[in-house]
Amino acid sequence: MDIKKPVDIDEYIGAFPNDVQEILEEIRTTIQKAAPDAKEKISYSMPAFDQNGIVIYFAAFKNHIGLYALPSGHEAFKEDLSKYKSGKGSVQFPLNEPIPLDLITKIVKFRVKENLEKAKKK
Repeated sequence: MDIKKPVDIDEYIGAFPNDVQEILEEIRTTIQKAAPDAKEKISYSMPAFDQNGIVIYFAAFKNHIGLYALPSGHEAFKEDLSKYKSGKGSVQFPLNEPIPLDLITKIVKFRVKENLEKAKKK
């Protein structure tokens, strides 16, 4: 099976049905507002935002949106994320529930600050 890798986030989002595209655009806009200096890219075939290193990734699946804030972002917000299915560095937001955009904003701001502190130590 030959699956074409997206070249940018627009192409990634455009590959999904309209209802999922709307959710992905909401998440993208939320991340852009929380990390206005972050650069968009595709990494591991997923949308990613980079500012002194990867801040966050997100991806769409059949029944959920995956958010990947690396282990530190999830650890810092584990109580807020506890109602969602999650792993060490990932969380799944069901497509049939409202996406917690305020929580995504907090996680992104945390990760930007964390990356900035790491960059200063170098």
